[in-house]
Amino acid sequence: MKAESDLLTAKRVLEGKGPYDTACFHAQQAAEKYIKGLLAFHEKPVPRTHNLEELERLCAPLLPAWPAGEMDLAELTAFAVELRYDFEFWPDRQTAEKALAAVAAVRDAVLAGVPEEARP
Repeated sequence: MKAESDLLTAKRVLEGKGPYDTACFHAQQAAEKYIKGLLAFHEKPVPRTHNLEELERLCAPLLPAWPAGEMDLAELTAFAVELRYDFEFWPDRQTAEKALAAVAAVRDAVLAGVPEEARP
């Protein structure tokens, strides 16, 4: 699963000495792919967007236990595009750790809504 690959990349970068922008980018990508995977699993349209808050709104009705208020996905969304074009935006280790925690929450929520045989 592509989301798992992005998550593993983010973890490996964080285990080292960076670059932390790369960890943040892959954390965002993992979250996006987990959420889009959930939409696809439920045969819902998968929009072409990096906006995790928009994707989260689409997933909330699919999972009764979706922790909508518990995840701040706005900051993760910025890592999809801002990191590529803002040459002064350099996340530190703490920011990358927060990004990894956010994607872990997304992963847990998504996998809770998928039968075990369909999980990575």
